[in-house]
Amino acid sequence: MADQAPVFQIQRVYLKEASLEQPNSPGILLEQENPSVDIQLGVEATPVAEGIFEVCVTATVQTKIKDKTVFLVEAKQAGIFEIRNVPQEQLAQIMGIACPQIVYPYLRGNVADLIQRGGFPPVHLSEINFQAMYEQQQAEAAGAASTSLPQ
Repeated sequence: MADQAPVFQIQRVYLKEASLEQPNSPGILLEQENPSVDIQLGVEATPVAEGIFEVCVTATVQTKIKDKTVFLVEAKQAGIFEIRNVPQEQLAQIMGIACPQIVYPYLRGNVADLIQRGGFPPVHLSEINFQAMYEQQQAEAAGAASTSLPQ
């Protein structure tokens, strides 16, 4: 029975992808207007091997003045997790809530650092309630499934 105990271990956390673009520099840097900031976040989980999963949290931060981009940062922070002997419904929750909560602080730091290294004041991503985000995604998926059923 001991080999059936639930297992949850972090194998590795790493920056999978990062980019910073300043397509309108240097001219846009002379603008005096405050830019608008748009932040998009996403979570994805992929099986890697039996009981091993990669969970990625992606952030896209775009600032604009009028219709011109000041900077665009895209970053994907990933973690490899060993998750075994948990029921299927709990597995989805672990990968949608617990794993992103572990990975996200690294993403926040890397995004702020990348923006600052680009010559801008750092943009600090706010704390995220991954449980609420997961529950909203589940509700949206359930709503989409019920609307696609034949009447």
